[in-house]
Amino acid sequence: MQWLNELNTWAKASPAEDYWFWVIIILLGTIVSFFFAFHYLHRKRLIEDTPTSKIRSAAQGYLELIGSGQLMDGQPIIAPLTGSHCTWYDFTIEQNASRDSDNNWKVIRKGISDELFLLRDDTGECVIDPEGASVFVSEKDVWYGNQVTPMRKPLHTRSKFNMFRVRTGNYRYTERRLEINEPLYAIGLFKTVGGSGAKLSLNDDVREVISEWKKDSEWLLKQFDTNNDGEIDMEEWQKVREAALKKVMANHEEQKNLPPVHLLARTHDKRRPFILSAFPQEHLTRKLLWYSAFCFSIFLIAGFSSAWLITIRLAT
Repeated sequence: MQWLNELNTWAKASPAEDYWFWVIIILLGTIVSFFFAFHYLHRKRLIEDTPTSKIRSAAQGYLELIGSGQLMDGQPIIAPLTGSHCTWYDFTIEQNASRDSDNNWKVIRKGISDELFLLRDDTGECVIDPEGASVFVSEKDVWYGNQVTPMRKPLHTRSKFNMFRVRTGNYRYTERRLEINEPLYAIGLFKTVGGSGAKLSLNDDVREVISEWKKDSEWLLKQFDTNNDGEIDMEEWQKVREAALKKVMANHEEQKNLPPVHLLARTHDKRRPFILSAFPQEHLTRKLLWYSAFCFSIFLIAGFSSAWLITIRLAT
């Protein structure tokens, strides 16, 4: 093959700085692709091994729920580029200063929804806090225009042939959405706030209240510095703790009398991702398997290429 002979010649005769630059790039690609191959495989196995729970009987902790996405009472969530009502969105606006190239896009504006919405199944409702979630959507629109803010909606909404979009301007708009009433798969940290069954930590909440009070030292001294020496001594700190304990116990009693609210959010544990998906579990695990296989293929190709290039160079 001609290209193989040319690559062989380049590996033998190219300047050292040029040669090693590209070899290092390929080696970095090998490492990154290896990492992501197992990253996606881990997520796939985690989803498969986590049982599906019903909201009414769900235990506190890491679990998965299946239902439909719904809006909460109040103001609707509106995607900013298309004006569509949805439960979640993100968007990107890019600019290309060149009319002759399609490879110089620069992001000039982007945003992501962090508004709460509901997942509803046949037993109840759970509030979804989407901050930090990996989101897999079924609705993605990409279209072009001549202004920063799009003057029209995309022509290819819900089209399966969006790969054939024609560029008609120097601005590219991309918007992804989770739709209202759309099937929703979610896996994350489940907890119940309020209600008689809510788990409350007295010590943690007392520490949090005292920590908040410490931020306003003047108020703290005014309330608890009974001997007016400008400091909170040991005896006065005991009074601070007693006041914080009294406040927390009153709050806990109030929470127990409230209707329970279920919440699903991120875990802050990289081994347990927070995922929202418009695709069913089987579709999602299949997609993650394909991602893993693709990354592993890149790992093999890049690893073989770097080893081959180094062998040729050292043999000369």
